[in-house]
Amino acid sequence: MKKTDYAVLLAQAEGLIAGVPHPIANLANISALIYTSLDELNWAGFYLAEGDKLILGPFQGRPACIEIPWGRGVCGTAAKKDATQLVPDVHAFPGHIACDCASRSEIVVPLHAQGKIVGVLDIDSPVEARFSEEDREGLEALCVLLEKHLF
Repeated sequence: MKKTDYAVLLAQAEGLIAGVPHPIANLANISALIYTSLDELNWAGFYLAEGDKLILGPFQGRPACIEIPWGRGVCGTAAKKDATQLVPDVHAFPGHIACDCASRSEIVVPLHAQGKIVGVLDIDSPVEARFSEEDREGLEALCVLLEKHLF
């Protein structure tokens, strides 16, 4: 697996979304950028907050769960706790929602606007323990960039 250069990824992301006033289109491009830039992924995309649920947003990968209740699964837990969830083995995560049985590890980062959770970035891998602390830091920085430009 090649190491992700998050400085390059952030520069590419900024180039894609800076000055573009279409949040859904921007999230679609960012999910494609992530999916093609990080190795060993089977899903990369967004869930957007709507009431007491997260609703499927732009993504790359296989079809996914459409609604996730707040506090359920890795995505709902990240939103409820307002904290990144780095899960080395999703099958050991209490209440994991298996949208794709091939997924083995996952990282979910909350997205904010005006002090509230507006969604999450969700990335899955078929490789156990795929995501590192370096991935956490890089993806959290990417979400800060998204918050600045999109919400």
